[in-house]
Amino acid sequence: MEKRIIARGLVAGALGGVLAFLFARVFAEPVVGKAIDFEDMHNADGSAMHDHGAELFSRGVQGNIGIGFGVLAFAVAMGALFAVAFVVLYGRVGGVGARTLSILLAGFAFGSVYVVPFVKYPPNPPAVGRAQSIGERTGLYLLMVLGSVALAAAAVWLGRRLYGRLGVSSATLTAAGAYMVAITLLMLVLPPVAETPEHFPADVLYDFRLYSLGTQLVLWATIGLVFAPLAARLLGDRPGVSVTSQPAGA
Repeated sequence: MEKRIIARGLVAGALGGVLAFLFARVFAEPVVGKAIDFEDMHNADGSAMHDHGAELFSRGVQGNIGIGFGVLAFAVAMGALFAVAFVVLYGRVGGVGARTLSILLAGFAFGSVYVVPFVKYPPNPPAVGRAQSIGERTGLYLLMVLGSVALAAAAVWLGRRLYGRLGVSSATLTAAGAYMVAITLLMLVLPPVAETPEHFPADVLYDFRLYSLGTQLVLWATIGLVFAPLAARLLGDRPGVSVTSQPAGA
């Protein structure tokens, strides 16, 4: 049963990846082109922050095959992880059905994996950031993502522990408050990254970040909405029974 659930996660992730790529190709890719134009202009006057050397792939390849493969691979991996998390939670979170759990889990993933790290370290287009600091910036972002996911999972655990004593509403508010305090402290501890070059167009930076957020929203919304009916149909939407307790031939 677990393998069949994960297979549905892969399908949802693949479809989410295709739609996210289309969104990024239509909206984000033209903004990337503007950022590269800015970088080329500064390369010409010797004030650029990057020196890429010879270009291995053309912009057409990078903006189509490159971004498409990257988004699809990421989406399929996230779909598989999403399904694993669903398997762990289904039947163990009260009377929540498969459809509802799928939507809630997608929202949880979108918020903890992308939105919260986005607040601390928003994505930047080409020409933003020093080439020498790429490793450091990547490490800080991954640390923020891992911290956000771990703290969000701890908040869910805390909320479940408090349900019996405080009730659903109070336990949820307490857990959410604890998460906000903890994630705020993490953001304060981690160093800031401010490497936007002087005179970089503010509208280009804003649009890139907005469309990056939109791409992730399309991805996670698709995963949640596609996975929900697939899992519900397979499980018969019986929330009182965990996935691992289902008959192998179910």
